[in-house]
Amino acid sequence: MILKQLRISRHLSQEQLAQMSGLNVRTIQRIESGHNASLESLKCLASALEVDIETLNQEAYTMDKNTAGWQELPFWLKCWFFLNFLSIRTRRMVAKRIQIVSHVFGFLFCVLGFVNEAALAGGLILLANGYLFALLTWQGDKHGIWFDPVEETS
Repeated sequence: MILKQLRISRHLSQEQLAQMSGLNVRTIQRIESGHNASLESLKCLASALEVDIETLNQEAYTMDKNTAGWQELPFWLKCWFFLNFLSIRTRRMVAKRIQIVSHVFGFLFCVLGFVNEAALAGGLILLANGYLFALLTWQGDKHGIWFDPVEETS
């Protein structure tokens, strides 16, 4: 059960989750330690965490750095995982905004490049940054590294 991962990803303590769900703290501790939960407890937790019961019943997935899955990941994606380990949470919405802003200002600066060479150079750098974030967003969707659920489709 991924209750603990969901709780931690929402920056909630066991006490806060207990208060939100109407359950006892001991019940949450018991469920997180691997004991079975009643259907009523699962409904309360699913409601408090705004997920469905099937999501709560999913098994926790951890990636060992020695597995083939980790070895096959691109270097930049491993860097994003490392940032996540440092609690620098990657959010899809933020990456998407950076991508859009980089593209918009990159095109504007490229148009200004007809007048000023420095603006052209800046525009090309911003466009490259926008395409890099498009690639990172696509890789993040592919490997599910986002801190928050995918809010929009690319």
